[in-house]
Amino acid sequence: MEQKRQSKIERLLQKELSLMLEAETRKTHGIMLSVSEVRVSSDLSYCTAYISVFPSERGDEIIANLKANVKSLRYDLGQRLRHQLRIIPELRFFKDETLDYMEHIDELLKK
Repeated sequence: MEQKRQSKIERLLQKELSLMLEAETRKTHGIMLSVSEVRVSSDLSYCTAYISVFPSERGDEIIANLKANVKSLRYDLGQRLRHQLRIIPELRFFKDETLDYMEHIDELLKK
């Protein structure tokens, strides 16, 4: 039962975070962000979000910016989800490197 609730909350947080980041990236041209995966701890106190950045060269800069603004992002998320969640989890952002890894594998296979 707990796993089902956890996965519902993960989907909800992924949807809301992606909408928030999409609205922010409209201001910056040439950068595209997507929330590829969200993991929530079993006690629902921590949310780990994996962010895919295009172009990947600016990924570290974007993740550092998100980490610097984590309090305001959590507040905005709380305003959006205040009727659905009692406690908004602590947010942690990491760069999703699966696209870079796939690109690297393709290069190795072409050689």
